[in-house]
Amino acid sequence: MILVLLTYKVDIAQIDELRPAHVDWLKQAVADGRLMVAGRKVPVTGGFFMARGSLDEVRAWAAGDPFATAGAADYEFIEVSPGILAPGLEALGQ
Repeated sequence: MILVLLTYKVDIAQIDELRPAHVDWLKQAVADGRLMVAGRKVPVTGGFFMARGSLDEVRAWAAGDPFATAGAADYEFIEVSPGILAPGLEALGQ
Protein backbone atom coordinates (compact mmCIF):
# COMPACT_ATOMS: atom_id res chain seq x y z
CA MET A 1 0.00 0.00 0.00
CA ILE A 2 1.23 3.46 -0.83
CA LEU A 3 0.57 6.60 1.21
CA VAL A 4 0.66 9.68 -0.99
CA LEU A 5 1.01 13.17 0.47
CA LEU A 6 0.13 16.15 -1.71
CA THR A 7 1.33 19.69 -1.12
CA TYR A 8 -0.35 22.44 -3.12
CA LYS A 9 1.96 24.64 -5.20
CA VAL A 10 -0.66 27.10 -6.43
CA ASP A 11 -3.27 29.44 -4.98
CA ILE A 12 -6.26 27.73 -3.38
CA ALA A 13 -8.53 29.34 -6.00
CA GLN A 14 -6.81 27.27 -8.69
CA ILE A 15 -7.09 24.16 -6.51
CA ASP A 16 -10.82 24.82 -6.11
CA GLU A 17 -11.19 25.04 -9.91
CA LEU A 18 -9.44 21.69 -10.35
CA ARG A 19 -11.15 19.98 -7.39
CA PRO A 20 -14.25 18.60 -9.22
CA ALA A 21 -12.07 16.80 -11.78
CA HIS A 22 -9.76 15.60 -8.98
CA VAL A 23 -12.72 14.23 -6.99
CA ASP A 24 -14.06 12.45 -10.09
CA TRP A 25 -10.60 10.92 -10.60
CA LEU A 26 -10.58 9.74 -6.96
CA LYS A 27 -14.11 8.29 -7.20
CA GLN A 28 -13.12 6.33 -10.30
CA ALA A 29 -10.12 4.95 -8.38
CA VAL A 30 -12.45 3.76 -5.60
CA ALA A 31 -14.66 2.04 -8.18
CA ASP A 32 -11.55 0.44 -9.74
CA GLY A 33 -10.39 -0.87 -6.34
CA ARG A 34 -7.17 1.19 -6.33
CA LEU A 35 -8.05 3.94 -3.80
CA MET A 36 -8.66 3.10 -0.15
CA VAL A 37 -8.95 6.51 1.51
CA ALA A 38 -8.41 10.16 0.60
CA GLY A 39 -8.76 13.52 2.30
CA ARG A 40 -7.38 16.97 2.97
CA LYS A 41 -4.57 18.10 5.22
CA VAL A 42 -5.58 20.43 8.05
CA PRO A 43 -4.97 23.27 7.52
CA VAL A 44 -5.72 22.88 3.80
CA THR A 45 -2.21 22.95 2.36
CA GLY A 46 -2.62 19.72 0.43
CA GLY A 47 -4.13 16.30 0.80
CA PHE A 48 -3.40 12.59 1.10
CA PHE A 49 -4.54 9.26 -0.18
CA MET A 50 -3.76 5.58 0.31
CA ALA A 51 -3.70 3.40 -2.77
CA ARG A 52 -3.21 -0.26 -3.59
CA GLY A 53 -0.41 -1.29 -5.92
CA SER A 54 3.32 -1.17 -6.19
CA LEU A 55 5.20 2.09 -5.80
CA ASP A 56 5.74 2.29 -9.56
CA GLU A 57 2.08 1.53 -10.30
CA VAL A 58 0.81 4.18 -7.90
CA ARG A 59 3.29 6.77 -9.19
CA ALA A 60 2.11 6.13 -12.76
CA TRP A 61 -1.55 6.27 -11.74
CA ALA A 62 -1.07 9.48 -9.70
CA ALA A 63 0.50 11.17 -12.73
CA GLY A 64 -3.02 11.27 -14.17
CA ASP A 65 -4.46 13.21 -11.23
CA PRO A 66 -5.81 16.57 -12.49
CA PHE A 67 -3.76 18.29 -9.76
CA ALA A 68 -0.63 16.61 -11.20
CA THR A 69 -1.39 17.29 -14.86
CA ALA A 70 -1.98 20.97 -14.02
CA GLY A 71 1.25 21.17 -12.00
CA ALA A 72 -0.78 22.25 -8.98
CA ALA A 73 0.70 19.90 -6.36
CA ASP A 74 3.87 18.10 -5.33
CA TYR A 75 3.56 14.41 -4.46
CA GLU A 76 5.43 12.36 -1.86
CA PHE A 77 5.06 8.57 -2.10
CA ILE A 78 5.61 6.36 0.97
CA GLU A 79 5.27 2.59 0.86
CA VAL A 80 3.64 1.28 4.06
CA SER A 81 2.64 -2.10 5.46
CA PRO A 82 -0.05 -1.82 8.18
CA GLY A 83 0.47 -4.30 10.97
CA ILE A 84 -1.99 -3.24 13.68
CA LEU A 85 -5.52 -2.35 12.65
CA ALA A 86 -8.59 -1.24 14.59
CA PRO A 87 -11.72 -3.37 14.20
CA GLY A 88 -13.43 -2.61 10.90
CA LEU A 89 -10.21 -1.62 9.14
CA GLU A 90 -9.07 -5.12 8.21
CA ALA A 91 -9.17 -4.30 4.48
CA LEU A 92 -6.23 -1.91 4.99
CA GLY A 93 -4.02 -4.90 5.78
CA GLN A 94 -4.72 -6.63 2.46
